[in-house]
Parts: sequence; structure tokens; C-alpha cells
Amino acid sequence: MMSRRHALKAIGITGSGLAALGGAARVLADPAPAQTNARLPGRLRGARVVAPRLRMGDTLGLVAPAGFVGDRFGIEEIAEAVRAMGLEPRLAPNLTERAGYLAGEDAARAAAFMETWRDPSVKAVMAVRGGWGTARILPRLDFAALRKAPKLFCGFSDNTALHLALMAQGCAPSVHGPNAAASWPPVAWEAFHALAFEGATPTFSVAAYTGANLGGGRREARVFAGGQATGRLVGGNLTVLSALVGTPYLPDMRGAILFLEDTNEAEYRIDRMLTQLSLAGVLGSLAGVVFGQCTHCENPDGGFSNYTIYQVLDQHLGTLGVPAFQGLSIGHIAAQASVPEGCLARIDADAGTLTMLEPVVA
Repeated sequence: MMSRRHALKAIGITGSGLAALGGAARVLADPAPAQTNARLPGRLRGARVVAPRLRMGDTLGLVAPAGFVGDRFGIEEIAEAVRAMGLEPRLAPNLTERAGYLAGEDAARAAAFMETWRDPSVKAVMAVRGGWGTARILPRLDFAALRKAPKLFCGFSDNTALHLALMAQGCAPSVHGPNAAASWPPVAWEAFHALAFEGATPTFSVAAYTGANLGGGRREARVFAGGQATGRLVGGNLTVLSALVGTPYLPDMRGAILFLEDTNEAEYRIDRMLTQLSLAGVLGSLAGVVFGQCTHCENPDGGFSNYTIYQVLDQHLGTLGVPAFQGLSIGHIAAQASVPEGCLARIDADAGTLTMLEPVVA
């Protein structure tokens, strides 16, 4: 079996920085003021509330804020995976409900999410899958109750809407990582375990090039603008994030490190969404940008009929005057890295690294 150290290195994750903290929710002081970007909004400065870390035997609440699980056999597979993590699954009542492409009507999905979160036996909450529809339940959530009982929320893709809303509403940091229905290869599981169970502060790096040609010593990073920067890590799926512009569920990103990913989007759509973020003043307020993976976004014609995805990224990110690079294992890939939302981080675009400066759990 692959060792934890080798599994994490396979997706470019090093370091541990384990926090010697107890299991209860804690209020932690931020690092020294010199490390904190003065342009961050007040809710991201000073003391911060973090959720307790996961421990073996804890109950993990499974929710479906967007799409549904196909049948009870899918539920059984998900529950089996959770038990293999050393956790006990607690199933929200709507996982197999159907309302069009949603796991039940908006009110039912919101109620199931809140019921799961309010359950005192549930120590963390994880989305079973993405799809579309998470943003539809945001106005129905009781964010005061979510703040009062800090718990770790985990998921990605359409669940970006929840990550951003939780941050915008002053809730505890969360983990952008695999949904419960993911395949969970060892590298993905070890990356999640390091953050959620160990309170690690890892360094994520772009994997080294493994080809046999003359570029064998290079990294698979694309650097749009070099340099280093420090700020809160905020982001997720570009499509979902751009759709929250102008709503109370997009956090103030001044001085933040923005990370993005997407899948199955044509180049012009990525261009359109980045243009929207630029026109809204989001891109111009950042301290740095990391674009993970844009899965199946490459031009099938080989880049000769229009811009390639990398030209689009270069046009938007290379002109911001802040460090920006692409290539981390964040996004719609099996071996995806789990990264914290709302935690202080440092990027080095030239080295292709993202280093966490504080743990996501206590």
C-alpha cells in the first residue's frame, strides 16, 4: 500500500505543521500582523472561529444541496466509503429525492442541510455530490445557527456556493475537496485526512513533469506572473463563483488569494466569466491567483481556430500585477487535493507552490 508520505507527494503536497490543539471548537488568534494583509475585510481579520478536527469514530453528516444520488445502491457505496474513513455516516433524508435534477425542492434541501448541521452528534458535514442547485437554497439557510455551531463543511464543484456563502456570512473555514461520492483514490484521501484530521498546514506544489523529452526537468506549471503573495485563500469553481457576483454570498475578496477550477467549459465561457470578475472589480482587488485544473476545457481543434484556454488565462491573470500561476491538483480530477477555504496562505508563482499558514481545524 502507498505510504501517506508518498501518496501526498504524488499530488505535490508536503509538510505537516500539525496543530497541537484539542477537539473542541476554538477561537484562534491570527498570525502576527506582519503576515496579515491590511486590505482584508474585518470579518477575515483578528480572532477567527474554527471547527473541531475530525477524529476516528466521529459522525459525518452527508447532505445533498444540489443533485441527488441515483438509488439506494449508490447510498450504500457512499456509506461504505465513509466507514472506510473511520467515520460513521449520518444520511440526510433527501439524498435520493428527486425534483427535476435536484435532490428535492429547495425548501426540502435547505431543511435537510440545517437538520444535519444542528444534529449535535454530527461533527462535520460533507456533500455527497455537486450538479446544480446549491445557490438556490442559500436564502433559506440559517447562517446565525451555522455560526453558533462551527462544523467543518467539505465538498467541491457546485458546493462552491456553500463555501463562499459560509465565508461571506462569517462562519468557520471549510475544506474544498472531494464530495462523498468521489472515487477517493489514496492520494485524495490522504490529502483530506491531513487537513481535516491532523490539522496540517501543507504546501501544495505543481507536479514535476514526467515526460521523456528534453523538458524532463521542468514543472507542469504555467506562470502568468511571478512573485509571492500572502492572503486568505478563497475560491472554487469559476462558473459557480462568477454567478454569485452581486449577491450577499460572495465574500469580500480584497487582498485574498483566489483559487479557481472548472470543467467542460469552452474557452470563450472561461473568458466571459473572468471578464465578469474583472468588470466587477474582483480580479483587480486580489493579492494573487492560483488556477488549478480546467478539465476538458482545451480547444479540440488544437488552438488554431480560437484562443487556447492558457491564452485566455494569460490574458486575464498575467496582467493583474499580482502573482498568478496554473497547475495545482485542484478541481474535477480523481486525485484532487483538498484545500482550506478562508485560511491564511502564501503563494510562490515562480515555484508553483501554495503554502497554508494556519490550520483549517482546531
